[in-house]
Amino acid sequence: MKPLTLIVDDAEAIRRLGSRLAGMLRAGDLVLLSGDLGAGKTTLTQGIGAGMDVRGQVASPTFIIARVHPALGDGPDLVHVDAYRLQSFDEVDALDLDTALEDSVTVVEWGTGKMESLTPNRLEIDIRRPHGASGESPADLAAPAPREVTLRGVGERWAGAELAELRSP
Repeated sequence: MKPLTLIVDDAEAIRRLGSRLAGMLRAGDLVLLSGDLGAGKTTLTQGIGAGMDVRGQVASPTFIIARVHPALGDGPDLVHVDAYRLQSFDEVDALDLDTALEDSVTVVEWGTGKMESLTPNRLEIDIRRPHGASGESPADLAAPAPREVTLRGVGERWAGAELAELRSP
């Protein structure tokens, strides 16, 4: 599938993109998010959670590694994972994500290069933000800045998906 690249203006636009994306996701989907610190991976996941109508505040699971947000209605649960600190396949396997994968939508931050073996079908999303000349201070990360978001579907699940529907209305 040909990748789709979007320019997203700010954090609120990233949340709206996540909410629109939630309408395309279904139980069994694996979404791998990549991008630098502060790019908007958790913000996109917040939008997905809002669009899926799940319980609980979607926040970065950095220190607990994985968090389950149960669906409030009939939809699937959202499993939100931060794989940044995982160093080996054994650590990934210990999370036992493959048992939840079938019944949930699983979104993994920093999952590229670590989670592909879970399923041949996945949506890879890369979020890039501009870098300032002086480096990335906390103020730089919080400042509004456009992001380049590239979505690429992998496998049969995404072969016929119309990712172009995610463009802003």
